[in-house]
Amino acid sequence: MVWVPLRSTRTDGQALLRAPTTRCTTMSLEWLMGWSWSLDGLRDFIATGIQSFRDCDSSALAAVACLLLLFVWYCYHIGREQPRAYPTVNALMQSAEANGVQNGFVYCHSPECVRCTHHDGLNQKLYHNLQEYAKRYSWSGMGRIHKGIREQGRYLNSRPSIQKPEVFFLPDLPTMPYFSRDAQKHDVELLERNFQTILCEFETLYKAFSNCSLPQGWKMNSTPSGEWFTFYLVNQGMCVPRNCRRCPRTYRLLGSLRTCIGNNVFGNACISVLSPGTVIAEHYGPTNIRIRCHLGLKTPSNCELVVGGEPQCWAEGRCLLFDDSFLHTAFHEGPPEEGPRVVFMVDLWHPNVAAAERQALDFIFAPGR
Repeated sequence: MVWVPLRSTRTDGQALLRAPTTRCTTMSLEWLMGWSWSLDGLRDFIATGIQSFRDCDSSALAAVACLLLLFVWYCYHIGREQPRAYPTVNALMQSAEANGVQNGFVYCHSPECVRCTHHDGLNQKLYHNLQEYAKRYSWSGMGRIHKGIREQGRYLNSRPSIQKPEVFFLPDLPTMPYFSRDAQKHDVELLERNFQTILCEFETLYKAFSNCSLPQGWKMNSTPSGEWFTFYLVNQGMCVPRNCRRCPRTYRLLGSLRTCIGNNVFGNACISVLSPGTVIAEHYGPTNIRIRCHLGLKTPSNCELVVGGEPQCWAEGRCLLFDDSFLHTAFHEGPPEEGPRVVFMVDLWHPNVAAAERQALDFIFAPGR
């Protein structure tokens, strides 16, 4: 037997390069043949579908067309809807003017107002508002609000007497009578930098007291003794246009605050005046979702704020932050010659209320809902 070497056993570089090329060519041809078969199947499938479509009666075709149109309309409608753009404090004046709020203080006459209503149907109304918000936007981040509304009665009834918000309690928020300045550092520093601006506008307003006992725009509050006056720029989420026009720089300042509550019934901004000898009766605020900020404008001696049994004194040009859902009172026992105690009061968001929760609470507790 004679052994003869085969040509295909060449190991030179040219042969090595040709082998992979041959394999790739074979694989490509097989893939193209398979693809051609797939196209033939697809063509047959489409032809069958068209024939089936032609065989359908007109009523079925009309029903399919209607469903398709409804689906397209729904997609278009959902795509167009955007989250509600809640107005800032700067937009409140125009809306309040349109609603005829011209006096110095907004009184709520609606039996349906969630801020002023105290009845068994309140929780049901709040839950309805929350459901409406969630349907429009999302349930994401609504856990605490849902929990608070669902068990509001238990929370309010089981709270210790030191803290009993009258309208709405949001669970799992840190509770303390007073907050440090760092809780809302930006807004505190902004208010303190504009101390002289606010003070000058107050002094211009206060000159009107020399002509009459209660000038237009001021409200007298009930007290056990003495006199307590307030001049509202924003009252229960509603701007007071006439008052804002009399304090334009202070009003513009509200629009620069990052955490001012201006879009729901728990938001207020006003100048608060206590005459010498005045005592404010102990009371609770409506909710724990806010912290109340007092910027001292005039602070005579023997004036104190007591929150949760802890006394604090105001200081001119400095902010004092506290949770008014705690039992609190204030008094001015200084001599008459020292004049009134005056603070600029504004409600800010509690620092532990998340942005999504703020938007939902603005919706649920919007003025007039």
